[in-house]
Amino acid sequence: MTIASGLLWSQRAENPEQGSLNKPERLEWFRDLGFGLFIHWSVDSQLGVVISHSMAGASDDYNQRFLTELPKTFNPRKFYPQDWAALAKLAGIRYVVFTTKHHSGFAMWDTKTTSFGIMNTPFKRDITREILTAFKAQGIHPGMYFSPDDFSWLVKNKIDVQRNTPEVAPATNPGLIKLDQDQVRELLTKYGPVDVMFFDGPAEGLRDLAWKLQPDVVVTRGAMQTPELYVPGVPLPGPWEACFTMGTAWQYQPQNEEYKTGGRVIDILVETRAKGGNLLLNVGPKPDGELPIEQEERLREVALWMFVNQEAIYGTRPWVITNENNIWFTKKKDEDTLYAIVKQQPRWVRSEWRDFVLKSVEVTDKTEVSVLGQNGRVLEYRPTVNPKPTFEQKADGLHVRAMFTHRLQDNSRWPNPIVLKLTNVRPAFAPPKVETGGSSFSSGTATLEGVLADMGNSTSLEVGFQIRSIVGLDASDRSIPWREAGATTLTKTGSFSLEVSGLKPDGIYEYRAYVKHPLLTLYGADRRLAMK
Repeated sequence: MTIASGLLWSQRAENPEQGSLNKPERLEWFRDLGFGLFIHWSVDSQLGVVISHSMAGASDDYNQRFLTELPKTFNPRKFYPQDWAALAKLAGIRYVVFTTKHHSGFAMWDTKTTSFGIMNTPFKRDITREILTAFKAQGIHPGMYFSPDDFSWLVKNKIDVQRNTPEVAPATNPGLIKLDQDQVRELLTKYGPVDVMFFDGPAEGLRDLAWKLQPDVVVTRGAMQTPELYVPGVPLPGPWEACFTMGTAWQYQPQNEEYKTGGRVIDILVETRAKGGNLLLNVGPKPDGELPIEQEERLREVALWMFVNQEAIYGTRPWVITNENNIWFTKKKDEDTLYAIVKQQPRWVRSEWRDFVLKSVEVTDKTEVSVLGQNGRVLEYRPTVNPKPTFEQKADGLHVRAMFTHRLQDNSRWPNPIVLKLTNVRPAFAPPKVETGGSSFSSGTATLEGVLADMGNSTSLEVGFQIRSIVGLDASDRSIPWREAGATTLTKTGSFSLEVSGLKPDGIYEYRAYVKHPLLTLYGADRRLAMK
């Protein structure tokens, strides 16, 4: 099949589930895992440069040095994947996805398909095999990232290096698609069962081959939504996976890097799970084979949080709403057990009582409330205190009183979310629902349409739109923030529309509808603006 235009590729990226052969039971298995580790590592980590993309638009001499000189010096003598895997296990990681080949075309496994690979470096060891073996030994499910794009192939065939254009697409280059298929065949026949495949680019001719070779493999990018560097505003239907860096870069970058705090990483994990997705959290090893200390520190902060609260992450699905202000929810699959994940805003001091009103939750005569990681009986050094949580259903919601007693750090100032576990509960109300409709564009002005499909328990609701530019972003990258694009008030269900002016005719935009409930803002699906 031929990719006719970049627009067609974008449309396919937005609807990857079409034609998927992912088995339903395997997708449920994948959703239960909840938390994966992405590893971006290639020959250009030596330069601390953006992985692969420095070749796009580069001079001929730069790309020749990239292809011929970098392999001569890649020798990660401190590579010990058993350490990576042990830390990942401690952090609660359930599956790993390793970059076997990124866009540059450098093969991180022992391949017969190209000389541009790890076996033609001073290291001369099959890194892919060693990583998968180490992670399997820790009970972490193996996965592979594979780029159908191959910049080394483009350079050798005198084609300008770029992405997402018809000239470079594997489907329009028989030699490239054959190379890709040969490489995928190697990867899926040499390393035993592979649980996850991530195709970062057009997956035509590759994902079906993957399912043929390993019918139980779950194809993520290429067969499901995989938002990059953002969490969607609304839970997506079915399985999906959010891909996040710890800083701004995917591969190791020794300078010009700003890392997220460990607390921010935990917040992203919580929000992703509250919206029904998996988090694929990235690390970028140094060229010598060690993890940067900043990344190790954040994984260890995540490890402590997951050691206490992992049952709120594994095997969960979304609640009727994602959050009530700074309290986020996950629900145990096939159980009436709810986890209320309380962000510490303000800080919840150890030995302090905190009162909550959960408006979306209703108790039954079998309900129990506890704090994950605590037995509800002991506050260290204060034996006269009874820290058992209490609760009471009132007209305005479920009132919960709980104490944080767990001594997790020496200064007793643990800053990360604390989780309330509520068993045998049910929803207290049905939330409103908004849907994003169509759009039209003329002379710099767009007309956006939406539908308020359900009022919930409200008699009046504010609805509106948000919009953002996505010019220059990869198909899954949504790092540019949303901005408000107008609002109105509705007193009944039905359609609504608003005009947005000042847009560039040559721009590329996305928009989404929203409805503001007293508890939180709910969103419709993201849509591409219909530009002329």
